[in-house]
Amino acid sequence: MNARSASRRQATSNLPLTRVAAGILMAMPAVAVAQGDPDGALSPVELDRVVVVGAMTDEVLDREQIERTQANDLADLFRAIPSVTVGGGVGLAQKIYVRGLEDSLLNVTVDGAPQRGTLFHHIGRVAIEPELLETVAVQAGPGEATSGFGAIGGAIRFRTRDAVDLLQPGRDAGALFKAGWFSNDGHKVSTTAFGRLTGDVGILGSFVKVDRDDYEDGDGTALRGTGADQRLGFLKIGGDLGGGHRFTGSYEARREEGRFGARPNWPVLEGEPLFPVEGERRTAVLNYGFLASDSLDLETTGYWTTSSFIQDRSDRWGRYGADIDTFGFDLRGRWTGGNHALVVGVEHRDDTVSSQFMADPATWQPWAWDPAVGYFEEQGTLYGLYIQDQWQVADPLLLSFGARYDHYDLDLVTYGDGTDSDGVSLNAGGSYRLAPGLTLNAGYAEAFRGKEIGDAFTLEQRPGRLTLSPTLRPEKVDNAEIGLSYARDGVSASAVYYRMTIDDVMLDQLYAGPPPQGAVYYENVGTFRSDGVELRAGYVRGAFSADAYYNRYDSRLNDRRIEGYEHIALGNSMGDSWQLTLGWDPSVRFSMQLGVSHVEDLDDIEVLFRDVELGFVPETRFIDKPGYTVVDLFARWQPLRTGRFEVFAGVYNLFDRTYRAHASVGDYTAIPDYGNVVGLNEPGRNIRLGASLRF
Repeated sequence: MNARSASRRQATSNLPLTRVAAGILMAMPAVAVAQGDPDGALSPVELDRVVVVGAMTDEVLDREQIERTQANDLADLFRAIPSVTVGGGVGLAQKIYVRGLEDSLLNVTVDGAPQRGTLFHHIGRVAIEPELLETVAVQAGPGEATSGFGAIGGAIRFRTRDAVDLLQPGRDAGALFKAGWFSNDGHKVSTTAFGRLTGDVGILGSFVKVDRDDYEDGDGTALRGTGADQRLGFLKIGGDLGGGHRFTGSYEARREEGRFGARPNWPVLEGEPLFPVEGERRTAVLNYGFLASDSLDLETTGYWTTSSFIQDRSDRWGRYGADIDTFGFDLRGRWTGGNHALVVGVEHRDDTVSSQFMADPATWQPWAWDPAVGYFEEQGTLYGLYIQDQWQVADPLLLSFGARYDHYDLDLVTYGDGTDSDGVSLNAGGSYRLAPGLTLNAGYAEAFRGKEIGDAFTLEQRPGRLTLSPTLRPEKVDNAEIGLSYARDGVSASAVYYRMTIDDVMLDQLYAGPPPQGAVYYENVGTFRSDGVELRAGYVRGAFSADAYYNRYDSRLNDRRIEGYEHIALGNSMGDSWQLTLGWDPSVRFSMQLGVSHVEDLDDIEVLFRDVELGFVPETRFIDKPGYTVVDLFARWQPLRTGRFEVFAGVYNLFDRTYRAHASVGDYTAIPDYGNVVGLNEPGRNIRLGASLRF
C-alpha cells in the first residue's frame, strides 16, 4: 500500500471504494448560423439552431452516424468529436472529458433531464444506451445563458428517438428488431415497437439487452473485470396535439451488473478478487410546449432521475450502496420580433446523494468512523434565472448576449454543515459573414458554480473533522474564443483558438491533513487555465467525403499539468490528436467509412505534488503517456430494395493495437509504492456484425 492509501485508511481504503423536440428544453447548437426570414426575423425553430458563443467547436451527431459506427458505449459515440475524449476502458468506468475537463464539470442532459452527481469516483457519471438516441449535441466550453447550471466545461445533450422518427411513410405502426455480435466480446439485441395514436402523437417502446465478457487488449491479454450484463427498457409518448400544443413524456430504466475490481477503472491482476456490482439509472421526463403566437413560444420541462450503485466488498465491510435523486424543472419563453430572438427562463433543481453500509452491523461497524452512523446524506438546491438575446443587426452580422443568475445551497444533512453561494454570469458573442461562405465568430462566456453534492462513496466523515473549508468560495469561469470558418461548394474548413480560466477551483485533493481538515476536504486549490486550438477541414464530392481535424490544448492547475489520478474530479491531459474520416456513399443502400485516429506522445508529466506537500514522498516523479494510432472501418448495406432489412459490419482497432487512452489514468507502476495505479488498456481488434429488420 502506498503512502497516500495509508493516509486515507478510512477515506478511500476503508470507504467503499427538434420537431417534437421543439418541446424539449435543450437548444441544439449547430456550427452553421441560421438565417432569418425575408423580413429579418428569426423563427422559434431557428432559435434552437443559433448559438453564437463558442459555436464553432459545437458538434451534433445524428442517428445515421450513430448507427453506422454501431456505437455501444460512450467511447464509440465520441470517437470522432475533436473536443471530447473518453477513457476508462470498461463501460461502467468510462469518463467523458471535454477539453480535458471531467464530466462532473459538464451539464449533461437526457431529453432535458440533468444527470448529476458522482456515485463513486472510480466509475463514470454518465450512462446512456446509444440505441435510443436520435441526436447528441456537444457544446465545448462555457456558452450561452441557456446552457444550464454549472456548465463550466460545456454541455452534452442527448435526445432520444420519437415514434415519428421511426414510422415509414404512409404507415401508422411498426417494429424494429436488431441483433449484433462482437468478437471482443459479446452480443446485443434490441426490440422496438412504435405507432401513431392520433394525428402526430405517437408511442414508442424499446428493450435492449447487452451481454459482454471480459475483453482482450491488443496483446491478447484478457482484462479481468471488464464484462457486464446490461438491460434497458424505454417508453416514450408524445407529439403535436394541435392548436399550438405539444408534449412528450418518457421513462427509461437502465441496469448493469457484473463483477469488477475494487476500482473498476484500474486493472485487476491475476489472483486479486472481483466484487459483485449493480448499477441502475431511472429517468422520467415530461416536456410541454405552447406556441401562443407566431412570435411567442412557451416551453417547460419537468424531470426526475435516480441513480444507484452497489458494490459488495466481501473482503471488508460487505455491501455498500450509493444513491442520487434529482428532480426539477425548466420554464422558458421565446419571443421573436423585428431582428431579435429573445429567450427568458427560470429553472430549479433538487439533488440528494446518500450512501450506506448495507451488511449486518457486525460486519461494517469495525470499518466505520462512527459505529453508530451507517447512513450518510447531502442535499443540494439550485435556482437559476437567465436571459439570452440573438440580434440580427444586419444581413452579415448576428450578435448574441445574455446573463444568468444562479443560487446554490448545500446541506450536509448527516453532519449538520453546509454552504451557499450565488453569482451572475455574462456572455457576448458575434458572427460576421466576411464573404460568401467565410464567417468570423468570436465569443466570451462566463460560468458560475457553487458547491454541489459530493461523491457518494466519500460522504462518511471522521468525528471532529470538516468536509468543507470554512473559506470555501464558488468557482468562476471565463472562456474566450475566436475563429474563422469556411463552407462552400463542398469544401469546409475552420480554425478556432480558445482560452479558459477557472478561478477558485473547488477540489477534494483526496489526502488527509491535520485537524480540523478531514480526509475528504473540499477547498479552493487555485486557478485552472487551458489554451487550445482546433483545426478542421472537410470535402464532399458526389459519393465521397473526407473530414479531418487537429486538436491541441494545454490544461494546468497552478501552472502544473493536470492528470486523471492526480486531479480526479477535475480533469486529465491528452496529447495532440489527429482524426481523418473518409466516407463513400454510392447509394442510399450502401455506405462505407474509414476512421484513423492518432494521439501523440505526452511525456514528462510531473506528478505527486500533493504527496510531496504532505511528506509522503521526498520528491515529485514523472510519467509518460505513449501515443497511439487506431484505425476503424465500417460498412452498411440494404440488400432489399424496400430498405426494411439492413446489415452492418465494422472493425474497431483494425490493426489490433495495444494502447491506453490518454483520458484514462496514467501509468504510475514504475514509481515505488504506486505499482497498482494505472488505467485499463483499451480493447484490441473488435469485429462487429449486426442486422436490423423493420416491419
